[in-house]
Amino acid sequence: MYQYDQYDQTIVDERVAQYRDQVRRRLSGELTEDEFRPLRLQNGLYMQRHAYMHRIAIPYGNLRSDQLRMLARIAREHDRGYGHFSTRTNIQYNWIKLEETPEILAKLASVQMHGIQTSGNDIRNITADQFAGVAPDEIIDPRPWAEILRQWSTFHPEFSWLPRKFKIAVSGSKEDRVAVQIHDLGVYLDRNENGEVVASILAGGGLGRTPIVGAIIKRDLPWQHLLTYCEAVLRVYNRFGRRDNLFKARIKILVKALSPAKFAQQVEEEWQHLKDGPSTLTQAEVDRVSQHFAPPAYEKLADTDASYETHLLENRAFARWVERNVRTHRVAGYASVTLSLKPHGIAPGDATDKQMEAVADWADEYAFGYIRVSHEQNLILADVRKRDLFALWEKAKAEGFATPNIGLLTDIIACPGGDFCSLANAKSIPIAKAVQARFDDLDYVHDLGDLSFNISGCMNSCGHHHVGNIGVLGVDKDGAEWYQVSLGGEQSTGANGARLGRVIGPSFSAEEMPDVVEKVIDTFVANRINGERFIDTYDRIGIAPFKERVYASRQPAHA
Repeated sequence: MYQYDQYDQTIVDERVAQYRDQVRRRLSGELTEDEFRPLRLQNGLYMQRHAYMHRIAIPYGNLRSDQLRMLARIAREHDRGYGHFSTRTNIQYNWIKLEETPEILAKLASVQMHGIQTSGNDIRNITADQFAGVAPDEIIDPRPWAEILRQWSTFHPEFSWLPRKFKIAVSGSKEDRVAVQIHDLGVYLDRNENGEVVASILAGGGLGRTPIVGAIIKRDLPWQHLLTYCEAVLRVYNRFGRRDNLFKARIKILVKALSPAKFAQQVEEEWQHLKDGPSTLTQAEVDRVSQHFAPPAYEKLADTDASYETHLLENRAFARWVERNVRTHRVAGYASVTLSLKPHGIAPGDATDKQMEAVADWADEYAFGYIRVSHEQNLILADVRKRDLFALWEKAKAEGFATPNIGLLTDIIACPGGDFCSLANAKSIPIAKAVQARFDDLDYVHDLGDLSFNISGCMNSCGHHHVGNIGVLGVDKDGAEWYQVSLGGEQSTGANGARLGRVIGPSFSAEEMPDVVEKVIDTFVANRINGERFIDTYDRIGIAPFKERVYASRQPAHA
C-alpha cells in the first residue's frame, strides 16, 4: 500500500501542530465554539449526542498492521476500548475528550494516518473494492487510481469549501463491490479493445433525503485524463450547486435538475479548459504510485491443500465459515478471508482494542501484514494461504470474529444511530441487535441465502438503507422513535445496476420491528422457488404479498 514520502509526512505533521494550537485557543477561550467548529471539522472531530466523535480516514479501506495497532491503542487510551468501522471504511471513536484530540492526531501521524477531510464540505475518503488486487474478476486494480485521486483531492484549494460533502468510489472489477452508483462521483475502470486503461465516469448518485442512482456521463475516458475530467465535474458542481438550501446542495440535485445529458454537456465544456493541462496524468506518475501496490511475495503453491481439504470434510462449522467468509483468490493456494464484525449482541461494525490487536497479529502471521476494511463494515485479510485457513478460523472464533454470516440477513449494515449521533431520529443499534437475536439460528439464516439488511437512524442514510434488500429508516413521530421499512433495494445487480427499495407502508414502533422482519422473511420463505435469493422472489411476486402479511393484524397508528 502507499507509503508517505517526506512531503506527505511534513504536511500531516504540520496539520497536527496547527490543530494543537487551535485546541489550546479553544480551551483557553480565545476561540468561540462557532469559530472553532470549522477548524475541528477539518480534522474529523464532531460533537455528538454525549461526547465528541473523532473520525479517522482509512484511504480505500487499506491498513498496515502497525496502523491497526495504533487504532487499537487510541481506542484503549482515549476512548472506551473500542472503535466503529463505518460504511466509508473509516473508523470512528465515540467517546473522545477535546483536550486529548491533538495527541490522538499526533499518534496517528506517527503511522501515516490522519482525520483530514473526514468531515466538512470537501472531498471525503475515497473508497475502493476490499478485494482489490486479488479478486478473480478484477480487470484493473483500483487502488493506484484511488490513491492518485486521494493525493489530488487532499487540500485541493478549489474544492475545500464545496456546496456539500463529496464522495468518490472507484471499481475495476466486473462485480461492483463498492456501490459506485450511489456516490457523488463514481469511476468504473476497464480496458478498451487495445488493452488500454479507460474509465466510465458516473455523477449524481447518492442516498439521503433524495436517493438517486448515478448516471454515466462519460464513457471510455483515457486514463491520462482522469484527474482533469473529475476536476471539470467538481468545477461545474462547485459553481452551480445549491448553497441556499442544505437539503438541495448535493450534486445529485444539480444533475437531476439539469438532466444527466445536460450536466455532461456542461462538464464537457468545462473540461476543454483543463484537458491536456498540468493535471494530465503521465505514465511516470502512474508508475510512481502503482509501485506501492505491487503484489506481495506469494509462494508458489498448489491450488489445493490436503490438510485444508481434510478440515473441510471433517469439520462442518469450519466448512460453513469457508462457504460464507472465504473468497476465491486469483493466486493459486491463497484465499481472501472476511472477518465478520457482526456477531450477535454486538453493534455492527464495532471492534475492541484487543480484537484489533489480534487482527493485526493475524495479518502479520498470515497476510503479509495488511488488512482491508469493507463498506459493509467488516475486516478482510486478503492474502491467506489455504493451508492456514483452519488455524486462522480457530483464532478468529476465540476473538468473536468468525461468525459465518457474510452476505446473510445478520450481516447487518448499521449507522451508530441515536445512541450516539446528534442528527439521528432513532436508534439503529438496538434494532440491529433485536433482529440478530430473533434470527440466532445460523443454519436457518444460512438457508435463507444472500439477503442484505441495512438500517439508518435518519435520512442521511449512513446505513445505506435505500439499497438494502430489507431497508429500515428511523423516523421521528411526535417525539417518539418509529421505523419505516422498505423492500427491494440492492447495491448492485450486475448489468441492471443498483436500485432503490420501496417503502411498504406506515412505520412501526421499535417493539414491533423483530416481528415485522420475521413476517417479511416468512413471506419470502412461503413464496420462494428453487432456492431463489430474496431479491429474486421479491421481483417475481412484488411488494403486495409482503405488505399484506406485515399489516394483516395491525392497525397502524402512524403514517
